[in-house]
Amino acid sequence: MHLEQWLESIPDVWIYVVVGLVVGIESLGIPLPGEIVLVSAALLAAKGIVDPLLVGGCATAGAIVGDSIGFFIGHRGGQGLFDRLGRRFPRHFGPAHVDRAKALFRRWGVWAVFFGRFVALLRILAGPLAGALHLPYWRFLIANVLGAIVWAGGTTAVVYYLGIAAERWLNQLSWVALVVVVVFGVMTMVWVRRRTRS
Repeated sequence: MHLEQWLESIPDVWIYVVVGLVVGIESLGIPLPGEIVLVSAALLAAKGIVDPLLVGGCATAGAIVGDSIGFFIGHRGGQGLFDRLGRRFPRHFGPAHVDRAKALFRRWGVWAVFFGRFVALLRILAGPLAGALHLPYWRFLIANVLGAIVWAGGTTAVVYYLGIAAERWLNQLSWVALVVVVVFGVMTMVWVRRRTRS
């Protein structure tokens, strides 16, 4: 069962709870598919199953709270926390990932928190790293809130409106045209991959 189908099978209120919790836990520093859950919920909003404003609001709240908790965990745990996490989750918290994220933080400071919301690795590491690097909390909080609003609200709005447009468009197309579009898309993707490899 796909995530979207599973979300569709649970009551509306639990969809909002799942979005807020998964995005919050991911922002806390635990690798979960927050963006996938948000996109799936936004697609359900495009179908009229849930309210897009509530989806975006829950994702924003989860992101802000999760990042803030992650900040305080990082502030308290410091580098030792990343060493332990690196041993447990080398794919997400390996020394190379943490060092790259630290370099970005040292170079960009509070902007790394804001723009980190849009990059999967930084989305997981932003809160704990900002705390471990002793970024002042008030500066972190401003970037955290603004980044969460733009990321969660923007993602929800884009997916919602694209979903509505796609549904209208698909309703007007014949099945033959749909097959032609899919085949063309697959062929284009294969061609682009071959070109990038060479």
